[in-house]
Amino acid sequence: MHISRLALDRYRSWDSCVLDFGPGVTILQGRNGLGKTNLVEAVEVLATGGSHRASSSLPLVKRGERSAVIRANVEDDGRTTTYELTVSARGANRARINGGRSVYMRDILGRIPCVTFSPEDQRLVSGDPAARRGFLNQAGALLDRTYWDVAQRFAHVAQQRGALLRQIAQAGRNGTPMDAALSGLEIWTGQFIEAGVALTRARKALTDRLSGPFADIYARLSNNGGEARLEYAPSFAEVLELDAPEMEISRHFQRIYPGEAARGVNLIGPQRDDVSVLLDGVPAREYASNGEMWTMALALRMALFRAVAEQGTRPVVILDDVFAQLDESRRAQILDFAADQDQVLITVAAASDIPEASGAAVIDVASLLPDTQEGAVQRDTAQEGAAR
Repeated sequence: MHISRLALDRYRSWDSCVLDFGPGVTILQGRNGLGKTNLVEAVEVLATGGSHRASSSLPLVKRGERSAVIRANVEDDGRTTTYELTVSARGANRARINGGRSVYMRDILGRIPCVTFSPEDQRLVSGDPAARRGFLNQAGALLDRTYWDVAQRFAHVAQQRGALLRQIAQAGRNGTPMDAALSGLEIWTGQFIEAGVALTRARKALTDRLSGPFADIYARLSNNGGEARLEYAPSFAEVLELDAPEMEISRHFQRIYPGEAARGVNLIGPQRDDVSVLLDGVPAREYASNGEMWTMALALRMALFRAVAEQGTRPVVILDDVFAQLDESRRAQILDFAADQDQVLITVAAASDIPEASGAAVIDVASLLPDTQEGAVQRDTAQEGAAR
């Protein structure tokens, strides 16, 4: 499987852009600020519904516009399928397959499996829990067709419950009645627990699925330089301890109600989950060296790749400006990994960062800008295609 054409409209810095790709390795070269990462990020968004660089859709839409459109032609076993995603600055994102009727974004997630390696990946180990939750959400979009619905359901309920808590906090400060808000809070708390337990169980299953490959790959990359392990650390810890945790979580909410009412926020729930990345039984973010954290980050991405590939289709691999960040040993490791894949998209800022990749096509990103001669993309191997 590979992407043969990518077309963007009003996406981040691009008014419009069309790129043709072949299988194998394609290198997008250009100085910083030209929009290289925006191009490959669009593939990631189409594949997983999210970006490792943004927590919402708003930054993905060109400033001043109401929506962006991503289209991709995908070749698989002699068939061409066109996937289209309309990303809204406000509101729901919608999708189409082969120009058909409008469907929910969830209906195309995982159809173009894709795994991205980026300079920010070290934050998966060293950063705050939000980075690891984002990784789990992308893994869920690729590995579990039901995950997106579960996550979106929880996000909606959490937003509604949070709004009620803010009303209660404001009423408490103003000394105004809060009976209606308290009645609504009881209902939304029940739904919060139900949706939160479902998301917690889905994330636990994802973590368990990735933990084994992660440990194996880290051992290989580090030459058995320690035992790496993933452990899911849910805010609803009761889910790991009880078959039916709902009543115990409800009692937990009763205990913390004064704090929630005073602060106006959801104090527990999957929005506060984490995944512990351990090296020899201790938190890697606190004890691992910089090199060990880079290796663990690479192992996390490769573990996701392996899990997706085991479903029957090898993902598109995106290497976003990683070669300037890695030492020679890790460059060689990631190049060896990429060499065997169906399609690899690499971004580099300078010619000196271009890895030695036999038969790679090179796209000069500056040539895609509208004020360059014909806006042509010069490449070694061009594929015909038409994104509809």
